[in-house]
Amino acid sequence: MKKLSIIGPLILIALWMFLSFTNLIDSFFLPSPFETFYEIFVLLFTGKIIPDLFTTFIRTIEAFLIALVLGVPLGLFLGGKEKVYRSLEFLIDFFRSTPITAIFPLFLLLFGIGDLSKIAVASFAALLLIIFNTAYGVLNANKSRILAAKVMGASKWQVFKKVVFFESLPETFIGLRTAISWTLVVIVVTEMFIGTNIGIGHYILNAQYIYDIKGMYASIILAGLLGYLLNYTLLFLERKYIHWKGK
Repeated sequence: MKKLSIIGPLILIALWMFLSFTNLIDSFFLPSPFETFYEIFVLLFTGKIIPDLFTTFIRTIEAFLIALVLGVPLGLFLGGKEKVYRSLEFLIDFFRSTPITAIFPLFLLLFGIGDLSKIAVASFAALLLIIFNTAYGVLNANKSRILAAKVMGASKWQVFKKVVFFESLPETFIGLRTAISWTLVVIVVTEMFIGTNIGIGHYILNAQYIYDIKGMYASIILAGLLGYLLNYTLLFLERKYIHWKGK
């Protein structure tokens, strides 16, 4: 399976090389993979892009942790109180489905143009995903296991703590993985369009403005790698600790 996972990247690089070397797309606007990967090496080796990557990483983690600390308890509570959840379901789905860029102005008015507004809007986007998935996991916990625990004399709190909570974790982790990716997306977008002079989003947009095309592609790839590593970290934790998933 691990060998199969490299097929996609190889196909992408082969297509990229074909488009670049045949000049179907002007090489100025689509530099070759070799030039782009060399640019990545230069940016990392010289440290030029490290502050931007680090700042984006910190903003993403801060926003994600806020959403995690608030979202999981709220999701567990709403999932355990189905009537309350159903009464709020429309609001959760409504805001979850609303393009986050549409509410940027609201967060700018409330929190200004500094880091606080970027973190707040990213936290809000991630929070809704975490609440929804956590509550869904609770609502769809294995009924047979819950019944078995009740038959053995477990109290409501014991059933929730020993059965429902662990049953909800697979869905919760799906929400967390989606949320951390979405958090990074929102942070990068806010770095592009909400006043800042540092961050990978700012670097990408600035590279476009000055026609540093190689730098633009390199920073886009680095942003993608950052997102992949964040997601893979949660996937690793899920596989390691949620070993009962699907059983």
